[in-house]
Amino acid sequence: MPYATSSKRLAPRTSRTSTLPKHLQPMLASLTDAPFDDPGWVFEDKYDGFRMIAEIRKGKVALYSRNGKIISRSYIEVAKALEGVKGDAVIDGELVAIGKDGVSHFQLLQNALRHEAKLLYCAFDLMFENAADLRKQPLLERKKRLKAILPRDKLIAFSPHRKGDGKKFFAEAERKGLEGVMAKRAESAYSSGSRTPDWLKIKTAKRQEVVIAGFTAPRRTRPFFGALVLAVREDDTWRYIGHVGTGFSHKVLEDLHAKLVKLTSAKSAKSPFSTRVKDEANTTWVRPSLVAEVKFAEWTSKGELRQPVYLGLRSDKRAKDVVRERELARK
Repeated sequence: MPYATSSKRLAPRTSRTSTLPKHLQPMLASLTDAPFDDPGWVFEDKYDGFRMIAEIRKGKVALYSRNGKIISRSYIEVAKALEGVKGDAVIDGELVAIGKDGVSHFQLLQNALRHEAKLLYCAFDLMFENAADLRKQPLLERKKRLKAILPRDKLIAFSPHRKGDGKKFFAEAERKGLEGVMAKRAESAYSSGSRTPDWLKIKTAKRQEVVIAGFTAPRRTRPFFGALVLAVREDDTWRYIGHVGTGFSHKVLEDLHAKLVKLTSAKSAKSPFSTRVKDEANTTWVRPSLVAEVKFAEWTSKGELRQPVYLGLRSDKRAKDVVRERELARK
């Protein structure tokens, strides 16, 4: 069994980069444009955090980010709480930071490591249990078994679901200010490392992962920088998708500027784009490696973001994997 060979991965507890073996890679959802009702589907909250795989063996826990980083030491309290899982397991879930309104907010994860936000691991799938590979089992069977093994702990939550009534569930998510909902085919298998139409994400607002390619000079009273130059990968090149100049607190401006300055070098002194973009004369180019997330109004006809707002950095995805997210039409 694949899981039976994975015990060696529990030893390291560092934050070094690692490549997850295929059987530990998370299943990915496709973006779709509208909620729907279907008795063959279940609907869950779309949590506003980042993906985290938890591997538990003989009471020891290893936590992995989506891009394979071992992050157990960064979230020791969550790892300790997961030591209470009954038996050995590999669990898929989302690490979130809960605000005073009781809702998860991606921005708050920036403060979580400074203990300024309440962390919660929302578990929603079970890939392995003891020696059994459950990935070919139906989703609802996996969720039933997951709920039975989770410990009662303030840092751990089971992700509940609703069957069939997707439009009402989506309307409730909008009222609560949630990021959106997840739609999953009730009988779907777990496809490690794949993006399939069996899992769909329906967002209440448009969001996009972006790569920071540069920053412009400060303007008026704003310190550090004026705006960020944004890019995504397209056919193995960098495509310009706009500037973002809102959504920054003073602390974020300061911290982000310090990170960006470290990415400037002679090699990154010129634009990574094949065509000119606005405000190049006032732009400092950086090595395109920092991944961020923005919300925005819409895509323009030129393929640029309209009215983007900065939400925060993402450490769970590699820059070269960031592409424009396109909606999948549901048949």
